[in-house]
Order: sequence, then C-alpha cells, then structure tokens
Amino acid sequence: MFVLSAPIVSTKATCLQVNLKQDSQLWHNRLGHLSYDGLKMPVSKQMVKGLPSITTPKDLCTHYLAGKQHHNAMTKRSLWRALKNLQLIHADLCGPIRPVSSSNKRYILSFIDDLSRKTWVYFLSEKSEAFHYFKIFKALVEKETEESILCLRTNRGEEFTSQEFADFCQNHGIKRQLTVAYTPQQNGVAERKNRTIMNMVQAMIIGRNVPKIYWLEATKWCVHILNRSPTLVVQDKTPE
Repeated sequence: MFVLSAPIVSTKATCLQVNLKQDSQLWHNRLGHLSYDGLKMPVSKQMVKGLPSITTPKDLCTHYLAGKQHHNAMTKRSLWRALKNLQLIHADLCGPIRPVSSSNKRYILSFIDDLSRKTWVYFLSEKSEAFHYFKIFKALVEKETEESILCLRTNRGEEFTSQEFADFCQNHGIKRQLTVAYTPQQNGVAERKNRTIMNMVQAMIIGRNVPKIYWLEATKWCVHILNRSPTLVVQDKTPE
C-alpha cells in the first residue's frame, strides 16, 4: 500500500509491521480532528456504539494545532494620525447594493479625511467610475481647504489599481498606500465608516417603512448627520 525507503540491514526477507497501541489518535483523525473532550463525551454518556475508551495523549496532534491557528488581532487604534487636512485620505467602495436605486446606482464610494474624519460619498453605477469620481473629489476638497491630497489609502480592488489611476496619482504627487490582499483591517477607517453608514441607512428605512429603493437618499442624509456628530477620535469637534 505504501512505498517505504529504508536501508537494507539484512539479506533475509523481513516483514515490516506497525503495532498501534493507542487508538485515541486514530479516532481523533477519523473524526476530523475532533477535540479529545468531544471524543470522550460520546463514550462516557453512551451516546454512540463501538467507540473505544479515549484518553488524551501527552503530545497533542500537530495537525490539530495547525488547523486552529488564526491571525493575530490587529491593533484597533492607528499608531499614526494625520497632522493636517488631506494628509491622508481613506477610500473604499461598498456594493453592489440591492435593489438598484431609482437613479440606477449600485455602489457607494466613500472618502474619509484621517484628521477630521469628515466623509464624502459618491454613488456609482459601475466600479470603473471610481477614478472619475476621485478626480471630482480631489478638485472639490483641494479648493475648499486650500491644501493638497498627500496620500490615498485603498484596498487592491481593480477600481483603484488601474494604470490610469496610478499615473494620475504619480503626476499629482499623491502617495499610494495599498492594503495587503485579504486584509481589510488595514483599511479599517473606511471599512468601519461604510458599516456605520449602512447600519444607519437600514435603521432609517425600517423605522420609517420606506421602500429599500430609496437607500441612496437615506445614505446622503446619514453622511450629513455623521459629519455633524461627535466622534471619539476627534476631541471636542465634529468632523464638519
């Protein structure tokens, strides 16, 4: 059944046999690396028939330990904060949202200033429109604040990683911060803001018994409220 590589120690025919003294590990493997406490319970309470008495081995199964590994928790607070407006902008795309809005929009593109935590949202029909609305957002906020966007933090979605987007940022001196794949925690400010907005939208629509097709209008109002509400990371000021 198996190929065994072993040095020849004798010219005589040899029979290789494995004797299994402890079958607890065997049943642990058979039952998908179920915990040993879980293996003992059916035996002690006579829940199943045919399962032998299980004892916990001295050395735990390495495959079981490897399967239970998980990512270390990331710090909830950033180790660095922007010192002026537009020094760092967080951006994220939320959607597709169903049902489609009355104006045929399916996505929410949000921009959050790291210092003030003020939020701007744009509504898209397709992901490919993200670059177009970023240029509109850039022109708006730079004229309002008389500052320039220095850094843009996004995930690695195709809407943010196109060559056209990269060339535009490079030509305007905007540094890019792209999160590691499958690690939304690195863009936690934008991810959390989108969740907050959508929770408020759902609560408002349900509370007023409004058709879900009006989520776009509700989102505009929620962002207007959040920009004028206190937030923990900004002391004694609202984002607005």
